[in-house]
Amino acid sequence: MSRLFKTFAAGTFLSLALSAAGPALALDESQKKEMGAFIREYLIQNPEVMIEVQNALEAKQQAQRADQSTKAVATYKDEIFSSPTDVVLGNPEGDVTVVEFFDYNCGYCKRAMGDMDEILKKDTKVRFVLKEFPILGPDSMAAHKVANAVRLVAPDKYAEFHRELLVGQEHASEATAISVASDLGVDEAAIRKSMQEQPNDDIVRQAYQLANAIGITGTPTYVVGDEAVFGAVGLDQIEEKVGNVRSCGKASC
Repeated sequence: MSRLFKTFAAGTFLSLALSAAGPALALDESQKKEMGAFIREYLIQNPEVMIEVQNALEAKQQAQRADQSTKAVATYKDEIFSSPTDVVLGNPEGDVTVVEFFDYNCGYCKRAMGDMDEILKKDTKVRFVLKEFPILGPDSMAAHKVANAVRLVAPDKYAEFHRELLVGQEHASEATAISVASDLGVDEAAIRKSMQEQPNDDIVRQAYQLANAIGITGTPTYVVGDEAVFGAVGLDQIEEKVGNVRSCGKASC
């Protein structure tokens, strides 16, 4: 624990102590210094107190974030689960929907692709929605523009294109995305025409607005049932959330 942090903590405890004392107890400067020294010495002798405080703060922040995301999911349910511009994999009529916010240059998203594949392989009742969310720079934005064009020009090729661009390329950009699409037989001229005539600006803008409302700051982030699940949490946790939605209607029963 740094000296600056200890000093700050002591000041915080001192402020709380003085506040609790109220106007009935007016300390002079020497008394304030004495109390501050006592609090400082106590924290030095018992530094685990500040660890407990930090843990309590993190728990409170996580609870606040979860509450924010749950309220946002309820408010923007249609935009999250049923946007006509999102690609749906798995069972279009599935009983549980998993939404993934992803970026083609997200390393964690690349590793999480196997989780999605395994879910769709094992559970034929899952509806999996891909929410394009380019946040990792201009190359990501350009790659997602190509992806949107592939969705419009050759929707039957999108799933294969998505898999190859996400996990088959070290870095996604306009050039690598067009190369992947071309290798799959999608006409480059048609892609570029679609990019020009039907850009994905509104789609990306909506994704950013939803992410801001939910509290998403990174990828991948999933939405299952009434909850946002932040990070590449792994197959087991996603399957648990899906099972909970089926059994009690919520991601956490």
